[in-house]
Amino acid sequence: MEVRIVSYTEKGGETARRASDALRSGGHVCRTFALEKFCRDGDEKLSVSASEWAKEAFQTADALIFVCAAGIAVRAIAPWVRSKTTDPAVLAIDETGRFVIPLLSGHIGGANALAETLANALGATPVITTATDLNGLFAVDVFATKNRLKITDMGLAKEVSAALLAGEPVGFSSDLPVTGALPKGLTNGDAAIGVCVSYERKAPYAKTLRLIPQRFTLGVGCRKGRDAAAIDAFLRRNLAAHGVPVDALACMASIDLKRDEPGLIAFSEANGVPFYTYSADELNAVPGTFSGSAFVKETTGVDCVSERAAVKASRGELIVRKVAEDGMTFALAETREGISF
Repeated sequence: MEVRIVSYTEKGGETARRASDALRSGGHVCRTFALEKFCRDGDEKLSVSASEWAKEAFQTADALIFVCAAGIAVRAIAPWVRSKTTDPAVLAIDETGRFVIPLLSGHIGGANALAETLANALGATPVITTATDLNGLFAVDVFATKNRLKITDMGLAKEVSAALLAGEPVGFSSDLPVTGALPKGLTNGDAAIGVCVSYERKAPYAKTLRLIPQRFTLGVGCRKGRDAAAIDAFLRRNLAAHGVPVDALACMASIDLKRDEPGLIAFSEANGVPFYTYSADELNAVPGTFSGSAFVKETTGVDCVSERAAVKASRGELIVRKVAEDGMTFALAETREGISF
């Protein structure tokens, strides 16, 4: 996680640095911000308002931590809150480090899990307010995030939680292998509302919340300046030919020479598919047998961009070799894994 931590007092700065140390030791990337007079080694000077700081952090970080009164944090983030599916995790910690409070994106954004981690490190109390957590019930958004599943209908996701809280049975079915015991409230039997993990548009319940596994990685390449509409049509046509919905894409990948390619960026942004790029050296280091091209090797420094990029980003298996058409290339890799509770 990319984490930003801000504090406004000397004692708050001490707590912020303790929180940062704990998160860094867990593999997170952290930046701490403080007023100039309270800055210490490693801190960055805070030279904008809390709201302006939050605006920038909302765009670049996975989590924001305010070491201050919760009210300051709420007012700072209020103009930038958009959707629970895209907003970063936001937490507040009092300056003494006694309480850690998830304020936003507790489940999908991971704020609740981050609060538990920080509370353990700081010797603090996590203040969790989400109903499913308090009642020890299955949280469909946490389950989806953990297993890389796309929630197709947030309204139905709320209905699933409401049914569980009301003590009503919620059905569960999956086309992928499942490990772990079925959580309290879920059933493999009949139910009026249920959750279905599948790539297909199936509805085994009167109200079916579909969770789409995101197990595919798209490897792409194109001639410089290739039209965005042509790229979109080419990629969609090839995905459809192999029965892969766009929603099942975990990410798309290419060589770093294409990191600013407008047509590829347009597809990524329009479909919410993360776009990763790698250097020629990184792609050349990917093990496997690929569809090499001397021309591509001379132009980019690597014999096959799309296939190698797909495998690199997915760490999975190449299932569709390079398809080339009118200055565009397509390849597909799959990560074969089940789901777990």
